[in-house]
Amino acid sequence: MPKKRSGGGLSPTQQAAKFLGVSVLAGAVMAGIALPAAGALGLAAKGSATGFDDIPANLKRPPLSQRTTILDNKGEPIAQVYSRDRTVVPLKDISPYMQKALVAIEDSRFYEHGAIDLKGVLRALNKNAQSGGVSEGASTLTQQYVKNVFIEEAGDDPTKVAQATQQTIGRKIKELKFAIQLEQDLGKKKILENYLNITFFGQQAYGIEAASDRYFSKHAKDLTLPEAALLAGIVQSPSHYDPVNNEAEAIKRRNTVLQRMASVGDISQEEADKAKKQPLGLKVTQPRNGCITAVRGAGFFCDYVREVFLNEPVFGKTRTDRAKIWNRGGLTIRTTLDPQAQDSLEKSVHDHVNASDAVATAATIVEPGTGKILAMGQSRPYGFGKNETQINLSVDKAMGGGAGYQPGSTFKPIVAAAAVEGGKPATQEYSSPYKMAYPSPVAACDGKNWVNTEGYDLTNENKTEFGPYGMKEATAKSVNTYYVQLISDIGICPVTTMAGKMGVRRADGGPIEQNPSIALGTQEVSPLTMASAYATFASRGTYCTPIAIESITQATGNQKKSLAVPKSTCSRAMSETTADTINTLLKGVVEDGTGTQAGLGDRASAGKTGTTDFRFAAWFVGYTPNMAGAVWVGDPAHKRKMVDITIGGVPYAKVFGGQVPGPIWRDMMSGALAGKDAPTFNLVDIPDPKKDQDKHKGRDHGNGHGNGGDNGGNNGQGPRPNPTFSLPDGLFQGQNGGPRGNGNGGRHG
Repeated sequence: MPKKRSGGGLSPTQQAAKFLGVSVLAGAVMAGIALPAAGALGLAAKGSATGFDDIPANLKRPPLSQRTTILDNKGEPIAQVYSRDRTVVPLKDISPYMQKALVAIEDSRFYEHGAIDLKGVLRALNKNAQSGGVSEGASTLTQQYVKNVFIEEAGDDPTKVAQATQQTIGRKIKELKFAIQLEQDLGKKKILENYLNITFFGQQAYGIEAASDRYFSKHAKDLTLPEAALLAGIVQSPSHYDPVNNEAEAIKRRNTVLQRMASVGDISQEEADKAKKQPLGLKVTQPRNGCITAVRGAGFFCDYVREVFLNEPVFGKTRTDRAKIWNRGGLTIRTTLDPQAQDSLEKSVHDHVNASDAVATAATIVEPGTGKILAMGQSRPYGFGKNETQINLSVDKAMGGGAGYQPGSTFKPIVAAAAVEGGKPATQEYSSPYKMAYPSPVAACDGKNWVNTEGYDLTNENKTEFGPYGMKEATAKSVNTYYVQLISDIGICPVTTMAGKMGVRRADGGPIEQNPSIALGTQEVSPLTMASAYATFASRGTYCTPIAIESITQATGNQKKSLAVPKSTCSRAMSETTADTINTLLKGVVEDGTGTQAGLGDRASAGKTGTTDFRFAAWFVGYTPNMAGAVWVGDPAHKRKMVDITIGGVPYAKVFGGQVPGPIWRDMMSGALAGKDAPTFNLVDIPDPKKDQDKHKGRDHGNGHGNGGDNGGNNGQGPRPNPTFSLPDGLFQGQNGGPRGNGNGGRHG
């Protein structure tokens, strides 16, 4: 008889074994097995089923979680993400050696018995009684599969996992009933296939395909005899028989499996002996899970794809529903990322800015007319270490980014577009003095007016910059006072409306302020937002929402289906004539304005520079007819001014948008566009206004090399003007709680 524990009575495991033995002997019939209600045996204690017939007839088998693969637009892998590293394969794609090895060591009579192995139960009872403990189990392969299903359904919840693996009579009864059902419904071959795909092989590998890749860098169908024996032996105790960390025990276990295969006649003794002499022959592929392993520096783009999936209702009603699908995996996600553009972006970013610099840079490229994100990256790598970050500096806060950055003078073309679309001619002149008070009152939305009750004023970058100016020259030289006069003339609402049509929104999700200083770029935005907005100009007035996903295929078992994905929504933001006018204005910026260092030579390009108050940030946003890109440089914490600073090993007294971001943009776009068509813009004639030439003679307007206009602010000469209607306290604070420039906006670029 089994030995009793010192405390009296049998152990829970021995009770379960005794119960199973009694049930089998008492209720076994030739056609199967019938277990009595647990209460009939007086076993309706906590942890047991109330009755055999009360257990649901069908085992809930959720789709197995698998790895998700994220691809670029050429179909090449970017990264793999998973909660379970698993790839489900059919039995025909699993080596016959593997099938035989697993059956031989785990359940050699698998093809001879039903759901329960009567001989196995009796043998286990006898051995366990002799040992006084549990020295041998009696679970069949089918029962083990059922247990694995319980564990898979529990996911990563420790409580549910404990419940799925607890040694209770109730759980054993459930296993038995479900095993009977599966034997009837699936058959032996399908049960073996399912088992090989669900079970854990250690080293983060779930299922035989992942295990074959992890340990031998090959497919499951290509496993040799000794390799199959090794993997079959791991299943019983993945940590103890881990061949990577415990080679000696792994070899012993492998040889045990080989001998067992010979004993049951799967292989000859000669084959077993030969295989035993072979080394393990490991060719380990390290686990590569998550966006941190992304190639081409695309970790942040990978993370953005995940955020898109979790935020888009097309993938599920709630974020929880979408997270379940993401964690289950089995997705093949083809994205919009262009490897040529991504490589060029990464090279340019790291050529100009070091990860260890006091400031960082972030850049994004999109395709005009489609909204496709072609490249995304930054100087501080994706990670957890020193000089690394998981904050995507290219996107809005809701999508894994920060609070955004003031765009400075890169916002001015949006003001110009609103004015031209509203009927202002591109030859519009204003006095544009070097220094002026903010005009007052200025019409805002909802019939309100902004009033300069405090007498705030602003200046241009240099005292030599004074008007009158027309729109063409004022844009090329980024004249602050011209653009404040322009927004004050047309009103704030047309500008915020145009910004909305172009997809421009604050990175923190808040509304754009009703304040004339927005003309100088005071509202924090992300590089992706600005690249997408400027793509509107490139596509002659059509704005397309940015997209990162082209298609998704979902694998459930061996079946695959396509999922609906979010599409870009394109809408007309302005007339073609207005867009052509802005293109003409911004082409002048890179030819003879503050952005000359960003020019692309013979290829038609346009863009705008921007530098914020106190030089906390500098920008260049530009485009060709077939690509648009934005580059931001600054301190994400909004603390380090870019004055007397070294960036990428180069010292700068002052940083301008045309000086650091401009060359990054130029090199990034040059590589991204190499070998591609070079279409031209549809330009319009913008006559130069007549003016007193002597008045401007000898003036130095700057060339983007540090001596000219890219300042959209007032050099810190006063707080940003406040509207007469109330605004929330702290509205003008910088991100991360840091101070924002207390001037009136961004510097020139």
